[in-house]
Amino acid sequence: MSAAEIDVPTASSSRRAQMFPKMSAAQVARCARVGKEVVVDEGAIVFEQGEENVPFFVVLEGSVEIVHPDGAREDLIVAHGPHEFTGEVSMLTERRSLLRGRATAKTRLLRIERPALRGLVQNDPELSELLLRAFILRRVGLLDEHFGDAVLVGSRHSAETLRAEEFLTRNGHPYRYVDVDADKGVQALLDGLHLGVADVPVLICRGEKAIKHPTNAEIAACLGFNASLDVRTVRDVVVVGAGPGGLAAAVYAASEGLNVLVVEVNSPGGQAGSSSKIENYLGFPTGISGQALAARAFTQAEKFGANIAIARGAVKLDCGVLPYEVLLDDGQTVHARAVVIATGAEYRKLDLPDLARFEGVSVYYGATFVEAQRCQAADVIVVGGGNSAGQAAMFLSKTSRHVHILVRSTGLAASMSRYLIRRIEETPNVTVHARTRIVSLRGHESLEEVTWIDDATGTTSTHPICHIFSMAGAKPNTEWLAGCLLLDAKGFILAGPDLPAGTKHRGRPPLLFETSLPHVFAVGDVRANSVKRVASAVGEGSVCVQLLHRALAE
Repeated sequence: MSAAEIDVPTASSSRRAQMFPKMSAAQVARCARVGKEVVVDEGAIVFEQGEENVPFFVVLEGSVEIVHPDGAREDLIVAHGPHEFTGEVSMLTERRSLLRGRATAKTRLLRIERPALRGLVQNDPELSELLLRAFILRRVGLLDEHFGDAVLVGSRHSAETLRAEEFLTRNGHPYRYVDVDADKGVQALLDGLHLGVADVPVLICRGEKAIKHPTNAEIAACLGFNASLDVRTVRDVVVVGAGPGGLAAAVYAASEGLNVLVVEVNSPGGQAGSSSKIENYLGFPTGISGQALAARAFTQAEKFGANIAIARGAVKLDCGVLPYEVLLDDGQTVHARAVVIATGAEYRKLDLPDLARFEGVSVYYGATFVEAQRCQAADVIVVGGGNSAGQAAMFLSKTSRHVHILVRSTGLAASMSRYLIRRIEETPNVTVHARTRIVSLRGHESLEEVTWIDDATGTTSTHPICHIFSMAGAKPNTEWLAGCLLLDAKGFILAGPDLPAGTKHRGRPPLLFETSLPHVFAVGDVRANSVKRVASAVGEGSVCVQLLHRALAE
Protein backbone atom coordinates (compact mmCIF):
# COMPACT_ATOMS: atom_id res chain seq x y z
CA MET A 1 0.00 0.00 0.00
CA SER A 2 1.42 3.38 -0.92
CA ALA A 3 1.66 6.31 1.45
CA ALA A 4 -0.94 8.24 -0.52
CA GLU A 5 -3.54 5.49 -0.10
CA ILE A 6 -3.88 5.95 3.65
CA ASP A 7 -5.06 9.52 3.31
CA VAL A 8 -8.67 10.53 2.77
CA PRO A 9 -9.38 9.89 -0.94
CA THR A 10 -10.40 13.49 -1.63
CA ALA A 11 -7.53 15.05 0.31
CA SER A 12 -5.34 17.56 -1.48
CA SER A 13 -1.57 17.40 -1.71
CA SER A 14 -1.40 20.11 0.96
CA ARG A 15 -3.43 17.89 3.32
CA ARG A 16 -0.98 15.06 2.72
CA ALA A 17 1.91 17.44 3.36
CA GLN A 18 0.35 18.20 6.75
CA MET A 19 0.11 14.49 7.53
CA PHE A 20 3.74 13.78 6.67
CA PRO A 21 5.60 17.11 6.93
CA LYS A 22 9.34 17.64 6.85
CA MET A 23 10.93 19.60 9.69
CA SER A 24 13.20 22.54 9.03
CA ALA A 25 16.79 22.41 10.18
CA ALA A 26 15.94 24.83 13.00
CA GLN A 27 13.06 22.64 14.15
CA VAL A 28 15.27 19.54 14.16
CA ALA A 29 17.87 21.46 16.16
CA ARG A 30 15.28 22.33 18.81
CA CYS A 31 14.25 18.70 19.01
CA ALA A 32 17.89 17.67 19.37
CA ARG A 33 18.13 19.62 22.63
CA VAL A 34 15.84 17.11 24.34
CA GLY A 35 16.73 14.00 22.31
CA LYS A 36 19.52 11.49 21.85
CA GLU A 37 21.06 10.28 18.60
CA VAL A 38 20.92 6.55 17.88
CA VAL A 39 21.98 4.49 14.88
CA VAL A 40 20.09 1.39 13.74
CA ASP A 41 21.02 -1.16 11.08
CA GLU A 42 19.07 -1.90 7.95
CA GLY A 43 16.07 -4.12 8.73
CA ALA A 44 16.09 -3.30 12.44
CA ILE A 45 12.69 -2.91 14.11
CA VAL A 46 12.57 0.62 15.51
CA PHE A 47 9.26 0.01 17.30
CA GLU A 48 6.67 -2.75 17.26
CA GLN A 49 2.88 -2.89 17.24
CA GLY A 50 1.63 -3.26 20.81
CA GLU A 51 4.80 -1.82 22.30
CA GLU A 52 4.35 0.53 25.25
CA ASN A 53 6.11 3.87 25.77
CA VAL A 54 7.36 4.07 22.19
CA PRO A 55 9.66 7.10 21.82
CA PHE A 56 9.24 9.80 19.19
CA PHE A 57 11.80 9.57 16.38
CA VAL A 58 13.11 12.14 13.92
CA VAL A 59 15.01 10.70 10.96
CA LEU A 60 18.38 12.37 10.49
CA GLU A 61 19.85 10.05 7.83
CA GLY A 62 18.39 6.96 6.18
CA SER A 63 14.78 5.87 6.18
CA VAL A 64 12.13 4.27 8.42
CA GLU A 65 9.13 2.58 6.85
CA ILE A 66 5.88 2.54 8.82
CA VAL A 67 3.73 -0.54 8.26
CA HIS A 68 0.51 -1.98 9.64
CA PRO A 69 1.01 -5.68 10.54
CA ASP A 70 -1.93 -7.92 9.64
CA GLY A 71 -0.97 -11.48 10.46
CA ALA A 72 1.74 -12.60 8.04
CA ARG A 73 1.25 -9.58 5.74
CA GLU A 74 2.09 -5.90 6.11
CA ASP A 75 0.47 -2.78 4.67
CA LEU A 76 2.98 -0.05 3.91
CA ILE A 77 1.76 3.34 5.11
CA VAL A 78 4.74 5.65 4.56
CA ALA A 79 8.52 5.72 4.45
CA HIS A 80 9.98 8.57 6.52
CA GLY A 81 13.13 10.19 5.13
CA PRO A 82 15.49 12.78 6.64
CA HIS A 83 13.80 15.45 8.80
CA GLU A 84 10.53 13.49 8.87
CA PHE A 85 9.15 12.01 12.08
CA THR A 86 7.22 9.07 13.44
CA GLY A 87 4.11 8.88 15.58
CA GLU A 88 0.41 9.73 15.78
CA VAL A 89 -1.92 10.66 18.66
CA SER A 90 -0.89 7.64 20.75
CA MET A 91 2.33 9.60 21.33
CA LEU A 92 0.38 11.87 23.69
CA THR A 93 -2.20 9.43 25.06
CA GLU A 94 0.46 6.99 26.29
CA ARG A 95 -1.27 4.11 24.54
CA ARG A 96 0.45 1.23 22.79
CA SER A 97 1.73 1.58 19.26
CA LEU A 98 -0.69 0.52 16.51
CA LEU A 99 2.05 0.21 13.91
CA ARG A 100 5.52 -1.15 13.25
CA GLY A 101 8.57 0.92 12.29
CA ARG A 102 11.50 -0.62 10.45
CA ALA A 103 14.75 0.86 9.16
CA THR A 104 15.14 0.31 5.41
CA ALA A 105 18.82 1.28 5.47
CA LYS A 106 21.42 2.06 8.07
CA THR A 107 19.64 4.95 9.74
CA ARG A 108 20.57 7.71 12.15
CA LEU A 109 17.69 8.78 14.38
CA LEU A 110 16.94 11.37 17.00
CA ARG A 111 15.18 9.57 19.86
CA ILE A 112 12.93 11.65 22.13
CA GLU A 113 11.16 10.09 25.09
CA ARG A 114 7.49 10.88 25.61
CA PRO A 115 7.87 13.26 28.60
CA ALA A 116 10.32 15.36 26.59
CA LEU A 117 7.97 15.30 23.58
CA ARG A 118 5.14 16.58 25.77
CA GLY A 119 7.42 19.40 26.89
CA LEU A 120 8.01 20.32 23.25
CA VAL A 121 4.33 20.49 22.36
CA GLN A 122 3.60 22.51 25.48
CA ASN A 123 6.41 25.02 25.14
CA ASP A 124 7.23 25.31 21.43
CA PRO A 125 4.20 26.76 19.58
CA GLU A 126 5.60 26.13 16.11
CA LEU A 127 6.48 22.50 16.76
CA SER A 128 3.24 21.99 18.66
CA GLU A 129 1.16 23.04 15.65
CA LEU A 130 3.23 20.93 13.24
CA LEU A 131 3.19 17.78 15.37
CA LEU A 132 -0.38 17.88 16.64
CA ARG A 133 -1.83 18.49 13.18
CA ALA A 134 0.17 15.58 11.78
CA PHE A 135 -0.70 13.28 14.68
CA ILE A 136 -4.43 13.98 14.39
CA LEU A 137 -4.54 13.59 10.60
CA ARG A 138 -2.57 10.36 10.80
CA ARG A 139 -5.04 8.93 13.29
CA VAL A 140 -7.90 9.94 10.97
CA GLY A 141 -6.15 8.02 8.20
CA LEU A 142 -5.78 4.93 10.39
CA LEU A 143 -9.46 5.11 11.30
CA ASP A 144 -10.49 5.44 7.65
CA GLU A 145 -8.43 2.40 6.67
CA HIS A 146 -9.31 0.38 9.84
CA PHE A 147 -5.58 0.05 10.54
CA GLY A 148 -5.50 -0.85 14.22
CA ASP A 149 -4.61 -3.68 16.54
CA ALA A 150 -8.13 -5.00 17.12
CA VAL A 151 -10.65 -7.18 15.31
CA LEU A 152 -14.24 -7.24 16.56
CA VAL A 153 -16.28 -10.28 15.56
CA GLY A 154 -19.94 -9.57 16.13
CA SER A 155 -23.53 -9.56 14.94
CA ARG A 156 -25.85 -6.75 13.94
CA HIS A 157 -28.49 -8.50 16.05
CA SER A 158 -26.39 -8.22 19.22
CA ALA A 159 -26.72 -5.34 21.67
CA GLU A 160 -23.29 -6.22 23.08
CA THR A 161 -21.77 -5.81 19.62
CA LEU A 162 -23.21 -2.32 19.24
CA ARG A 163 -21.92 -1.37 22.68
CA ALA A 164 -18.40 -2.59 21.82
CA GLU A 165 -18.48 -0.83 18.43
CA GLU A 166 -19.58 2.41 20.05
CA PHE A 167 -16.87 2.14 22.70
CA LEU A 168 -14.09 1.60 20.16
CA THR A 169 -15.43 4.24 17.76
CA ARG A 170 -16.04 6.95 20.36
CA ASN A 171 -12.57 6.35 21.82
CA GLY A 172 -11.09 6.89 18.36
CA HIS A 173 -9.51 3.44 18.19
CA PRO A 174 -9.12 1.86 14.72
CA TYR A 175 -10.48 -1.66 14.41
CA ARG A 176 -11.75 -4.12 11.81
CA TYR A 177 -15.29 -5.45 12.11
CA VAL A 178 -16.22 -8.98 11.04
CA ASP A 179 -19.94 -9.78 10.90
CA VAL A 180 -20.92 -13.38 11.63
CA ASP A 181 -24.04 -12.97 9.50
CA ALA A 182 -22.36 -11.57 6.41
CA ASP A 183 -18.61 -12.24 6.25
CA LYS A 184 -17.37 -15.37 4.55
CA GLY A 185 -14.78 -17.34 6.44
CA VAL A 186 -15.92 -16.12 9.86
CA GLN A 187 -16.59 -19.66 11.03
CA ALA A 188 -13.04 -20.67 10.19
CA LEU A 189 -11.80 -17.66 12.16
CA LEU A 190 -13.91 -18.67 15.17
CA ASP A 191 -12.88 -22.32 14.84
CA GLY A 192 -9.24 -21.25 14.98
CA LEU A 193 -9.98 -19.53 18.28
CA HIS A 194 -12.00 -22.51 19.58
CA LEU A 195 -15.06 -20.28 19.80
CA GLY A 196 -18.56 -20.39 18.37
CA VAL A 197 -21.24 -17.97 17.23
CA ALA A 198 -22.72 -18.00 20.74
CA ASP A 199 -19.48 -16.41 22.01
CA VAL A 200 -19.82 -13.20 19.98
CA PRO A 201 -18.99 -10.45 20.27
CA VAL A 202 -15.34 -11.49 20.36
CA LEU A 203 -12.47 -8.99 20.56
CA ILE A 204 -9.12 -10.11 19.12
CA CYS A 205 -6.20 -7.97 20.33
CA ARG A 206 -3.09 -7.84 18.12
CA GLY A 207 -3.87 -11.39 16.94
CA GLU A 208 -2.69 -12.67 20.31
CA LYS A 209 -5.68 -12.69 22.65
CA ALA A 210 -9.38 -13.28 22.13
CA ILE A 211 -12.02 -12.16 24.65
CA LYS A 212 -15.61 -13.30 24.29
CA HIS A 213 -18.40 -10.93 25.39
CA PRO A 214 -15.83 -8.27 26.40
CA THR A 215 -16.82 -5.52 28.80
CA ASN A 216 -15.66 -1.97 28.12
CA ALA A 217 -13.10 -2.34 30.90
CA GLU A 218 -11.75 -5.53 29.31
CA ILE A 219 -11.51 -3.83 25.92
CA ALA A 220 -9.63 -0.90 27.47
CA ALA A 221 -7.24 -3.22 29.31
CA CYS A 222 -6.58 -5.48 26.31
CA LEU A 223 -5.82 -2.55 24.00
CA GLY A 224 -3.86 -0.59 26.61
CA PHE A 225 -6.07 2.48 26.81
CA ASN A 226 -4.83 3.43 30.26
CA ALA A 227 -1.36 3.81 31.63
CA SER A 228 -0.88 2.37 35.10
CA LEU A 229 -2.79 4.50 37.59
CA ASP A 230 -0.76 5.71 40.56
CA VAL A 231 -3.30 5.58 43.39
CA ARG A 232 -0.78 6.75 46.00
CA THR A 233 -0.59 10.28 44.56
CA VAL A 234 -2.89 12.90 46.05
CA ARG A 235 -4.09 14.85 43.03
CA ASP A 236 -4.88 18.53 43.05
CA VAL A 237 -8.15 17.65 41.36
CA VAL A 238 -10.00 14.54 40.21
CA VAL A 239 -12.49 15.23 37.44
CA VAL A 240 -15.27 12.64 37.30
CA GLY A 241 -16.63 12.49 33.77
CA ALA A 242 -15.03 13.38 30.42
CA GLY A 243 -17.91 15.18 28.75
CA PRO A 244 -17.45 18.75 27.47
CA GLY A 245 -17.48 20.22 31.00
CA GLY A 246 -15.06 17.67 32.41
CA LEU A 247 -12.65 17.91 29.49
CA ALA A 248 -12.69 21.72 29.66
CA ALA A 249 -11.87 21.58 33.37
CA ALA A 250 -9.05 19.12 32.63
CA VAL A 251 -7.56 21.26 29.85
CA TYR A 252 -7.53 24.49 31.86
CA ALA A 253 -6.45 22.89 35.13
CA ALA A 254 -3.58 20.93 33.53
CA SER A 255 -2.45 23.92 31.45
CA GLU A 256 -2.19 25.93 34.67
CA GLY A 257 0.04 23.37 36.36
CA LEU A 258 -2.44 21.41 38.48
CA ASN A 259 -2.07 17.66 38.88
CA VAL A 260 -5.23 16.39 37.16
CA LEU A 261 -6.82 12.96 36.90
CA VAL A 262 -9.95 12.41 34.81
CA VAL A 263 -11.97 9.22 35.25
CA GLU A 264 -14.52 8.32 32.59
CA VAL A 265 -16.76 5.26 32.70
CA ASN A 266 -17.25 5.05 28.95
CA SER A 267 -15.64 7.36 26.38
CA PRO A 268 -14.81 11.06 26.01
CA GLY A 269 -17.61 13.38 24.98
CA GLY A 270 -20.45 12.33 27.25
CA GLN A 271 -23.92 12.76 25.78
CA ALA A 272 -22.55 15.33 23.34
CA GLY A 273 -20.18 12.68 21.96
CA SER A 274 -23.16 10.80 20.52
CA SER A 275 -24.29 13.82 18.51
CA SER A 276 -23.85 13.43 14.76
CA LYS A 277 -23.30 17.15 14.22
CA ILE A 278 -23.16 20.27 16.40
CA GLU A 279 -23.66 23.42 14.34
CA ASN A 280 -24.24 26.12 16.95
CA TYR A 281 -20.94 25.72 18.81
CA LEU A 282 -18.81 28.86 18.57
CA GLY A 283 -15.98 28.68 16.07
CA PHE A 284 -17.31 25.84 13.90
CA PRO A 285 -19.56 27.48 11.29
CA THR A 286 -19.87 24.28 9.24
CA GLY A 287 -20.48 22.18 12.34
CA ILE A 288 -18.51 19.42 14.02
CA SER A 289 -19.51 15.99 15.26
CA GLY A 290 -19.63 15.45 18.99
CA GLN A 291 -17.06 12.69 18.63
CA ALA A 292 -14.61 14.89 16.73
CA LEU A 293 -15.00 17.71 19.26
CA ALA A 294 -14.41 15.29 22.13
CA ALA A 295 -11.36 13.76 20.43
CA ARG A 296 -9.74 17.17 19.99
CA ALA A 297 -10.45 18.12 23.60
CA PHE A 298 -9.08 14.76 24.78
CA THR A 299 -5.84 15.32 22.84
CA GLN A 300 -5.63 18.86 24.20
CA ALA A 301 -5.97 17.64 27.79
CA GLU A 302 -3.30 14.98 27.22
CA LYS A 303 -1.03 17.60 25.63
CA PHE A 304 -1.02 19.60 28.86
CA GLY A 305 -0.37 16.55 31.02
CA ALA A 306 -3.79 15.53 32.33
CA ASN A 307 -4.04 11.83 33.13
CA ILE A 308 -7.26 10.38 31.67
CA ALA A 309 -8.45 6.92 32.70
CA ILE A 310 -11.02 5.39 30.33
CA ALA A 311 -13.57 2.73 31.37
CA ARG A 312 -12.97 3.66 34.99
CA GLY A 313 -16.19 4.77 36.63
CA ALA A 314 -16.63 6.39 40.02
CA VAL A 315 -18.92 4.37 42.30
CA LYS A 316 -18.59 6.33 45.55
CA LEU A 317 -17.38 9.67 46.91
CA ASP A 318 -16.19 9.37 50.49
CA CYS A 319 -17.09 12.80 51.74
CA GLY A 320 -16.06 12.12 55.35
CA VAL A 321 -12.30 12.25 54.81
CA LEU A 322 -9.80 14.79 53.53
CA PRO A 323 -8.25 14.59 51.01
CA TYR A 324 -11.41 13.32 49.36
CA GLU A 325 -11.48 9.69 48.26
CA VAL A 326 -13.14 8.54 45.04
CA LEU A 327 -13.74 4.80 44.83
CA LEU A 328 -13.55 3.41 41.29
CA ASP A 329 -15.45 0.47 39.85
CA ASP A 330 -12.29 -1.67 39.72
CA GLY A 331 -11.87 -1.36 43.50
CA GLN A 332 -9.09 1.22 43.43
CA THR A 333 -9.34 4.50 45.33
CA VAL A 334 -7.94 7.82 44.14
CA HIS A 335 -7.33 10.83 46.40
CA ALA A 336 -7.81 14.52 45.64
CA ARG A 337 -7.72 17.89 47.33
CA ALA A 338 -10.63 18.93 45.10
CA VAL A 339 -13.22 17.14 42.97
CA VAL A 340 -15.05 18.31 39.85
CA ILE A 341 -18.19 16.32 39.11
CA ALA A 342 -19.06 16.36 35.41
CA THR A 343 -20.94 13.08 35.06
CA GLY A 344 -23.67 14.66 32.95
CA ALA A 345 -27.09 13.21 32.28
CA GLU A 346 -28.47 10.43 30.13
CA TYR A 347 -31.68 10.14 28.17
CA ARG A 348 -34.61 8.74 30.08
CA LYS A 349 -35.84 5.35 28.95
CA LEU A 350 -39.25 4.90 27.42
CA ASP A 351 -41.80 3.52 29.85
CA LEU A 352 -42.57 0.36 27.87
CA PRO A 353 -42.67 -3.22 29.21
CA ASP A 354 -40.64 -4.81 26.38
CA LEU A 355 -38.04 -2.07 26.05
CA ALA A 356 -35.08 -4.05 27.45
CA ARG A 357 -35.46 -6.76 24.79
CA PHE A 358 -34.86 -4.28 22.00
CA GLU A 359 -32.24 -1.96 23.49
CA GLY A 360 -29.01 -2.00 21.50
CA VAL A 361 -30.66 -4.03 18.74
CA SER A 362 -33.51 -1.76 17.66
CA VAL A 363 -33.65 0.99 20.30
CA TYR A 364 -30.68 3.38 20.51
CA TYR A 365 -29.64 6.37 22.63
CA GLY A 366 -27.27 7.98 20.16
CA ALA A 367 -27.27 8.67 16.42
CA THR A 368 -23.80 8.22 15.00
CA PHE A 369 -22.47 6.40 11.95
CA VAL A 370 -22.40 3.14 13.94
CA GLU A 371 -26.16 3.18 14.60
CA ALA A 372 -27.06 4.66 11.20
CA GLN A 373 -25.44 1.69 9.44
CA ARG A 374 -28.05 -0.57 11.00
CA CYS A 375 -31.09 1.19 9.59
CA GLN A 376 -30.17 2.34 6.09
CA ALA A 377 -33.13 2.66 3.69
CA ALA A 378 -35.59 1.95 6.51
CA ASP A 379 -38.17 4.02 8.38
CA VAL A 380 -37.00 5.21 11.80
CA ILE A 381 -38.47 6.99 14.81
CA VAL A 382 -36.74 9.76 16.78
CA VAL A 383 -38.34 10.40 20.18
CA GLY A 384 -37.70 13.88 21.58
CA GLY A 385 -37.99 17.54 20.73
CA GLY A 386 -34.62 18.94 21.76
CA ASN A 387 -31.61 19.88 19.66
CA SER A 388 -30.07 16.41 19.96
CA ALA A 389 -33.24 14.87 18.55
CA GLY A 390 -33.30 17.42 15.73
CA GLN A 391 -29.66 16.79 14.84
CA ALA A 392 -30.30 13.04 14.88
CA ALA A 393 -33.32 13.39 12.61
CA MET A 394 -31.40 15.42 10.03
CA PHE A 395 -28.46 13.02 10.14
CA LEU A 396 -30.67 9.95 9.72
CA SER A 397 -32.71 11.57 6.95
CA LYS A 398 -29.69 11.24 4.65
CA THR A 399 -29.73 7.44 4.71
CA SER A 400 -33.15 6.41 6.06
CA ARG A 401 -36.29 6.18 3.97
CA HIS A 402 -38.36 8.26 6.38
CA VAL A 403 -37.83 9.79 9.81
CA HIS A 404 -40.76 10.20 12.20
CA ILE A 405 -40.16 12.65 15.08
CA LEU A 406 -42.47 11.97 18.04
CA VAL A 407 -42.93 14.70 20.66
CA ARG A 408 -45.38 14.93 23.55
CA SER A 409 -45.72 18.71 23.31
CA THR A 410 -47.62 20.66 20.67
CA GLY A 411 -44.50 21.22 18.56
CA LEU A 412 -40.77 21.86 18.47
CA ALA A 413 -40.59 25.62 18.99
CA ALA A 414 -40.25 25.52 22.77
CA SER A 415 -37.28 23.14 22.89
CA MET A 416 -35.41 23.18 19.57
CA SER A 417 -33.25 25.80 17.85
CA ARG A 418 -34.97 27.59 15.00
CA TYR A 419 -32.35 26.61 12.40
CA LEU A 420 -33.06 22.94 13.05
CA ILE A 421 -36.83 23.44 12.92
CA ARG A 422 -36.49 25.13 9.51
CA ARG A 423 -34.41 22.27 8.15
CA ILE A 424 -36.87 19.70 9.44
CA GLU A 425 -39.75 21.60 7.81
CA GLU A 426 -37.86 21.68 4.50
CA THR A 427 -36.85 17.99 4.51
CA PRO A 428 -39.51 15.91 2.71
CA ASN A 429 -38.68 12.59 4.39
CA VAL A 430 -39.00 13.94 7.95
CA THR A 431 -42.41 14.18 9.62
CA VAL A 432 -43.14 15.67 13.06
CA HIS A 433 -45.92 14.02 15.08
CA ALA A 434 -46.95 16.40 17.88
CA ARG A 435 -48.62 15.19 21.08
CA THR A 436 -47.67 11.63 20.15
CA ARG A 437 -46.11 8.85 22.22
CA ILE A 438 -45.23 5.20 21.75
CA VAL A 439 -47.49 2.78 23.62
CA SER A 440 -46.18 -0.65 22.55
CA LEU A 441 -43.39 -2.50 20.78
CA ARG A 442 -43.61 -5.86 19.05
CA GLY A 443 -41.05 -8.20 17.57
CA HIS A 444 -39.09 -11.40 18.04
CA GLU A 445 -35.29 -11.12 17.86
CA SER A 446 -35.59 -7.47 16.85
CA LEU A 447 -38.27 -4.82 16.65
CA GLU A 448 -40.89 -5.30 13.94
CA GLU A 449 -43.80 -3.01 14.78
CA VAL A 450 -44.39 0.16 16.80
CA THR A 451 -47.76 1.41 18.00
CA TRP A 452 -48.18 5.05 18.92
CA ILE A 453 -51.09 7.19 20.08
CA ASP A 454 -52.04 10.70 19.04
CA ASP A 455 -53.07 12.24 22.37
CA ALA A 456 -54.87 15.08 20.59
CA THR A 457 -57.36 12.72 18.93
CA GLY A 458 -56.94 9.51 20.95
CA THR A 459 -56.15 7.61 17.74
CA THR A 460 -53.70 4.71 17.87
CA SER A 461 -51.85 3.37 14.83
CA THR A 462 -49.35 0.57 14.23
CA HIS A 463 -46.37 0.92 11.90
CA PRO A 464 -43.78 -1.55 10.54
CA ILE A 465 -40.80 0.35 11.96
CA CYS A 466 -37.73 -1.47 13.25
CA HIS A 467 -35.54 1.30 14.70
CA ILE A 468 -36.14 3.87 17.46
CA PHE A 469 -33.75 6.62 18.56
CA SER A 470 -34.75 7.72 22.06
CA MET A 471 -33.58 11.23 22.93
CA ALA A 472 -36.14 12.54 25.38
CA GLY A 473 -35.71 13.80 28.92
CA ALA A 474 -32.60 13.86 31.05
CA LYS A 475 -31.67 11.77 34.06
CA PRO A 476 -28.59 12.95 36.00
CA ASN A 477 -25.80 10.48 36.70
CA THR A 478 -25.69 11.08 40.45
CA GLU A 479 -26.60 7.69 41.96
CA TRP A 480 -22.96 7.10 42.92
CA LEU A 481 -22.94 10.10 45.25
CA ALA A 482 -25.11 8.20 47.78
CA GLY A 483 -26.32 11.16 49.83
CA CYS A 484 -22.94 12.91 49.94
CA LEU A 485 -24.21 16.07 48.24
CA LEU A 486 -27.45 18.04 48.26
CA LEU A 487 -29.55 17.28 45.16
CA ASP A 488 -32.75 18.77 43.83
CA ALA A 489 -35.99 16.81 43.47
CA LYS A 490 -34.90 15.43 40.09
CA GLY A 491 -31.46 14.32 41.30
CA PHE A 492 -29.38 17.18 39.87
CA ILE A 493 -26.59 18.60 42.07
CA LEU A 494 -27.27 21.86 43.88
CA ALA A 495 -24.34 24.27 43.70
CA GLY A 496 -23.46 27.92 44.31
CA PRO A 497 -26.52 30.18 44.62
CA ASP A 498 -28.89 27.20 44.36
CA LEU A 499 -27.76 25.89 47.76
CA PRO A 500 -29.92 26.67 50.81
CA ALA A 501 -29.54 30.21 52.14
CA GLY A 502 -26.93 30.47 54.85
CA THR A 503 -24.74 27.61 53.56
CA LYS A 504 -21.15 28.25 54.65
CA HIS A 505 -17.86 26.59 53.73
CA ARG A 506 -15.15 27.35 56.29
CA GLY A 507 -16.90 30.60 57.17
CA ARG A 508 -17.48 31.77 53.58
CA PRO A 509 -20.37 31.39 51.13
CA PRO A 510 -19.95 28.58 48.60
CA LEU A 511 -18.26 29.57 45.36
CA LEU A 512 -20.08 29.48 42.04
CA PHE A 513 -20.43 25.77 41.02
CA GLU A 514 -19.25 24.67 44.49
CA THR A 515 -21.56 22.04 45.98
CA SER A 516 -22.67 21.43 49.55
CA LEU A 517 -19.16 20.11 50.21
CA PRO A 518 -16.20 22.51 50.16
CA HIS A 519 -13.80 22.00 47.24
CA VAL A 520 -16.29 19.76 45.41
CA PHE A 521 -17.68 21.37 42.26
CA ALA A 522 -20.37 20.41 39.74
CA VAL A 523 -20.35 21.55 36.10
CA GLY A 524 -22.38 20.84 32.99
CA ASP A 525 -25.61 18.90 32.68
CA VAL A 526 -25.31 17.25 36.11
CA ARG A 527 -25.69 20.62 37.86
CA ALA A 528 -29.17 21.81 38.77
CA ASN A 529 -30.46 24.68 36.62
CA SER A 530 -27.58 24.48 34.16
CA VAL A 531 -28.11 25.38 30.51
CA LYS A 532 -28.07 22.08 28.62
CA ARG A 533 -25.72 23.16 25.84
CA VAL A 534 -22.18 22.08 24.90
CA ALA A 535 -20.87 25.65 24.99
CA SER A 536 -22.34 26.19 28.45
CA ALA A 537 -20.70 23.03 29.81
CA VAL A 538 -17.33 24.04 28.34
CA GLY A 539 -17.67 27.49 29.88
CA GLU A 540 -18.54 26.09 33.29
CA GLY A 541 -15.59 23.69 33.18
CA SER A 542 -13.15 26.49 32.35
CA VAL A 543 -14.56 28.96 34.89
CA CYS A 544 -14.50 26.25 37.54
CA VAL A 545 -10.69 26.08 37.35
CA GLN A 546 -10.38 29.67 38.56
CA LEU A 547 -12.57 28.77 41.51
CA LEU A 548 -10.43 25.69 42.13
CA HIS A 549 -7.37 27.85 42.55
CA ARG A 550 -9.17 29.98 45.14
CA ALA A 551 -10.38 26.93 47.03
CA LEU A 552 -7.02 25.15 46.96
CA ALA A 553 -5.30 28.29 48.27
CA GLU A 554 -7.33 28.10 51.51
